[in-house]
Amino acid sequence: MDVVETCGKETLSSGEPSNKRSIPSIDDDEIVGFEDDAEIIMKKLTGRTKELDVLSIFGMPGLGKTSLARKVYNNPSIVNHFDVKVWCAVSQAYNRTTLLVEIFKQANNKKCKIKENDNVADMLRKILIGKRYLIVLDDIWEVEAWEDLRLCFPRGENGCRIMVTTRIEQVAKHLQHCSDPYSLRFLTMEESWVLLQKKVFRGENCPSNLVEAGLQIAQHCKGLPLVVVLIAGMIAKMGREASLWLEVANDLSSFVLGEQSMKVIQSSYDHLENHLKHCLLYMGLFAEDHEITVDDLLKLWIAEEFVLNAETENMEEASRVCLNDLLNRSLVMVSKKKINGDIDSCILHDVVREFCLRKLEEEKFMQLTVPYSPYQHLSSMNSRLCIYIHDDLVEELDHCDYQFDKIPMLESKESTKCFGECSRSLEFIAHPNFNSGNISNLLPLLVKLRLVRVLHFLYEDLPSSWPTAVQSLTHLRYLEISVEEFDFEWISHLLDLQTLVVRPSKFIRTSPTTIWKMKKLRHLNVKKLSLVWDDNDKAIFEETSTTMLENLKTLHTHRITVDDMNPRFWWRFANLEELSLRVEALPSCPLFPSVEVHTRLQSLNLVISPLEFFDSVGWESYFVFPSNLRHLYIGGCFLTKEMILNIARLKKLQSLTLHGGFSPWKSENTCWDTTSVEFPALKYLALHSVRMEEWKASEESFPVLEELSIRTGYYYKEIPPSLADIPTLRLIKLYDYTDSLGVSAMNIKKEIEENTGCDSLQVLFLS
Repeated sequence: MDVVETCGKETLSSGEPSNKRSIPSIDDDEIVGFEDDAEIIMKKLTGRTKELDVLSIFGMPGLGKTSLARKVYNNPSIVNHFDVKVWCAVSQAYNRTTLLVEIFKQANNKKCKIKENDNVADMLRKILIGKRYLIVLDDIWEVEAWEDLRLCFPRGENGCRIMVTTRIEQVAKHLQHCSDPYSLRFLTMEESWVLLQKKVFRGENCPSNLVEAGLQIAQHCKGLPLVVVLIAGMIAKMGREASLWLEVANDLSSFVLGEQSMKVIQSSYDHLENHLKHCLLYMGLFAEDHEITVDDLLKLWIAEEFVLNAETENMEEASRVCLNDLLNRSLVMVSKKKINGDIDSCILHDVVREFCLRKLEEEKFMQLTVPYSPYQHLSSMNSRLCIYIHDDLVEELDHCDYQFDKIPMLESKESTKCFGECSRSLEFIAHPNFNSGNISNLLPLLVKLRLVRVLHFLYEDLPSSWPTAVQSLTHLRYLEISVEEFDFEWISHLLDLQTLVVRPSKFIRTSPTTIWKMKKLRHLNVKKLSLVWDDNDKAIFEETSTTMLENLKTLHTHRITVDDMNPRFWWRFANLEELSLRVEALPSCPLFPSVEVHTRLQSLNLVISPLEFFDSVGWESYFVFPSNLRHLYIGGCFLTKEMILNIARLKKLQSLTLHGGFSPWKSENTCWDTTSVEFPALKYLALHSVRMEEWKASEESFPVLEELSIRTGYYYKEIPPSLADIPTLRLIKLYDYTDSLGVSAMNIKKEIEENTGCDSLQVLFLS
């Protein structure tokens, strides 16, 4: 089974927003043991009784309950057996309404918005009635959690199933229907040794001088997969000396089973460099089972200076190295991956998160933080005494009228020295998990926290007084907010700002001229923004102007007019790597007048709105893209021959998502002909609501294609049979498809099996 619990949802395109939860493929290289267990569980899910049945998997933390459930959930025979599949993490602290909403959204493919007064339980029952469904409730702690949910799952004779994972045998027995609870076994010593070798040597053979010590380590892991991978992550960083490994084996032998996981995590933690300890503990404050978006996490680490000094150029790359180090030590797990193989989100195992919280509580949420640099000594004057803002501290602050010297939890030698110069010396880390309470009451607190570096208030609109409240926060590096109105002028004094994410509740028209002051800005994402320029702004866009934001890497915004002003706006971001735009009006000039400007641009998300756009002649010439693009999402663009040639010129393009593609009022007599073009590097192709009658392709069109995803494929009858000749094709996903389209996908699968003798292509039919 997948003991490292690679899990979660899959990103269809680097530029495509998607919140749909699904479970990606399990990497066979990480599967050790429990194959028989998976077969038994799958038979119980698909066979035997037609009545609603509940299958519970129970066992101690670290045994791999969730991994086994995910392996089963993702199996093609299970995917294609059920009409509706839902995966929901329950955890120890749960909210009934939140769980019901999550289950309903997955069951309904997020097609319906839920209002405040809706009876979600009743809505869920109605949508499940008559369907064969599989609901996975991961990590249930209490019988009450089941009682809160069970009436929402209609009974019937459809072979519906509910699969539950729990640490507690009594809970598993209480949920029993037809099937007995499934007690997950420990790994055998042989399985532990195989897993240990896979994680340490990555396909290489274990040197003979390490075999004896390695076998001892495997034996002393006592069959717990979590302990095996944690120890593997630790010894992989050690020298390959038998004496060092024997020391690890001796330490393990003294641990009793119940405390073994915590002791192993402590040992792994002790071997971390100091900056990695800060990075890991920071993750522990996210909510239980929270899938942490990697792009956001790296920005947060950078903002708090856990990784590199502020002036370092390649901060994102350095922080990604830190994440990979934690992943290699199995202290952090992959939750989902992007199509290009990059990690999209990650998660902490419950036991690792519990360790982090214990460690923070021991230190009273207080840490001496030193910005990481290989040339900087720990006694550097740049070290910072930081306290994580958490619920207990907020209560104390409120009770003591924000007088820091009166707060009992801050009474320590280190913090006492700082109280005399509190505003200057004592720093607070406003973690993204800190979103509780009334935001209006929290704004006065900001005045007391002038050195705070991160603010993340995204889940409800800030009151109109928010610009005044953040005036003194000149050290902010990361600001993510939801507001009703916004103007760049309000935050232009934040000269250290690196990341700005703004979600206004209504469209705003503003001139972004003031952002030129924020030279350290690296990531800008402002939704519902319409850029407006006046005569005073034109000097910025003169050819001789040196006004640049050289650090800006990502720009996401809406309602761009392609005229003589706005393209010059992103000309000034020569190092841009990701760009997301919505074109709202007929262009008067090319989108990229000089494609050589953006040689570092990797990802482009482009949505084109006006239909009259395509009544013009030669409009395709406006859409010649920078040549180094790896990922392209285009929505609303007609797939003329010229446009396809523009895309095919991108010789490094790895993923392409097309949404729309032909006239919405005309699907007959439309053919997407790719027989004469080649996409030499394209690995992922997604066609969403593409209105065409026919699709033609040759095996040379997509020579390295690995995955094809089709959504709402109602308009054409078949996938080109020539795709069966592509040796790299591994997966076809069909959502909302015609019967003939499904038949053509299975014909391709059958032809590949007949030609190669291998069942290498997986076809998934998804609702």
